[in-house]
Amino acid sequence: MSTVLETKNINKYFRKPVLFHVLKDINMSIKKGEFTSIIGKSGCGKSTLLYILSTMDTEYEGELYLNNELVTGQHHNKLSYLRNKHIGFVFQFHYLLSEFSVLENVMLPAKKLGEKTLEEIEHDARNKLEILNIGHLADKRASRISGGEKQRVAIARALINNPSIILGDEPTGNLDSHNSENVFNVFKQLCDEQGLSLLIVTHDEDFAKKTDRIITMSDGVIIS
Repeated sequence: MSTVLETKNINKYFRKPVLFHVLKDINMSIKKGEFTSIIGKSGCGKSTLLYILSTMDTEYEGELYLNNELVTGQHHNKLSYLRNKHIGFVFQFHYLLSEFSVLENVMLPAKKLGEKTLEEIEHDARNKLEILNIGHLADKRASRISGGEKQRVAIARALINNPSIILGDEPTGNLDSHNSENVFNVFKQLCDEQGLSLLIVTHDEDFAKKTDRIITMSDGVIIS
């Protein structure tokens, strides 16, 4: 199994108001097609770690690898490209542009990447919506669909550039149990059928228990 994401001895400090060692010697790796969850009490460093893994926070010690390529120390333009191409994001809030259609929202990251024609991007976007059983919503305005549907649109948007991994920060945090289960099933299907890797930070223990592997954090350390 190839490794999609790997950290070597990652340490993170907050310098203000006082020096605080927030992440301590984080060593972890995510394999292709693996569905992993990260759990731990609030303030244990989960979201800080996710922010580093996403390549958005570069103020840390240690090394981060994406598809076996060292990303630590790369120029921010390169990081922006790698992030857009290889990492899909799903957050607790869907961050859809409400005045745009569902289809336009899904197309945005691919337009930014600029590696395909508009026709190809639209075709891909409709395809992703079909995979998530929301093809019929393509032309609706994003403000006009339900919360569960919005989160599916956010997943479709995360998939548009065929990323190596999806990073999720509490993606079911705003959903009821029925919609949480739907999101879990969508993730599981992507994992099983498309070999997608997933790393999901969650407070939802039921969600975590169903994933392939649970990483437990406490006070900035991986304890299991």
